[in-house]
Amino acid sequence: MKEIWLLTEGDSWEKVKEQVKDAIEIGFTGVVVDEPYAEKAKKLGRIGVIARKGVKGNYNGKEVYFIDINSADEQLKAIELSSTASYLFLSFSDWRIIPLENLIAMKKKAKLIAEVDSVEDAKVVLTTLERGADGIAVKSEVGREGMLEFYREVAEQVGKLKLCPAVVEEIKPLGVGERVCVDTVTIMSVGEGMLVGSSAGFMFLVGSESEESEYVSSRPFRVNAGCVSSYVKVGEKTKYLAELKAGDEVEIVKHDGSVRKSYVGRVKIERRPLVLIKAKAKDSEGVVILQNAETIKLVSPGGKHVSVAELKAGDEVLVWLGEKARHFGVGVDEFIIEK
Repeated sequence: MKEIWLLTEGDSWEKVKEQVKDAIEIGFTGVVVDEPYAEKAKKLGRIGVIARKGVKGNYNGKEVYFIDINSADEQLKAIELSSTASYLFLSFSDWRIIPLENLIAMKKKAKLIAEVDSVEDAKVVLTTLERGADGIAVKSEVGREGMLEFYREVAEQVGKLKLCPAVVEEIKPLGVGERVCVDTVTIMSVGEGMLVGSSAGFMFLVGSESEESEYVSSRPFRVNAGCVSSYVKVGEKTKYLAELKAGDEVEIVKHDGSVRKSYVGRVKIERRPLVLIKAKAKDSEGVVILQNAETIKLVSPGGKHVSVAELKAGDEVLVWLGEKARHFGVGVDEFIIEK
């Protein structure tokens, strides 16, 4: 998930304190403060705090570097430091896309946070090479309203996935089993949901309960996601639906592939009748097991919701095709068959 950091400025703690409080209230990932203010900032609320001293910083005992990319030498230096640092905060005296592309492609373990002056720059930073930087940093001089604007941009630009249509091949009612409802802290719209499936390499876009029905009111914060053993995609990892709990981070995916971050408010596991849906996309086949009810819906390529009660062989639904099988939720290069 993309991060957003505030670069605090001020010659007194009273000024810096107000900036940190704004960052906490808006939902920033963290703040960068001068070293003497770090411990005070940590007491204001739960937020990441980097103690900065010159071009170096400390974040929970790990090294952070602040680098102005103004030459090929500085670019090379940043790539070398990315092997040991936890974060690299990058500024560009002479803004160019190519150095950022090179750093995104060649960096090691460090997270890249690019300093930006405008929302337009933020959009570029967050989407360069399709992956984007790991986040952005903004100066406190933008003020609270400016911070809100940058935060909204980050929230909307968590990432982009390539979804593709899959043709439904089989719909098979199963017996009763346990299914998982994921109630998030976010309102979703039609065409949004979560990626769920029985294998990590083939996941279906299961729609949110954002449409009214004849029998129940809409629950736009909810995805009735599937059986307890199904995978749900969360960033570069997967989790079993049964593992989710309040406070966990999840991904909300839209039919156009855009992704935003949310959190679990609660999880409901209940015994319900289930249905298996098998589909094929390109040369891959996958299945998802959902509750057998008219309010449970997949998403069509146009963004419309299709109820499992009305779904039929030959219909198209949106899926995401992964590349690797999973071990403890992480992609691995080994011999694993999921079916």
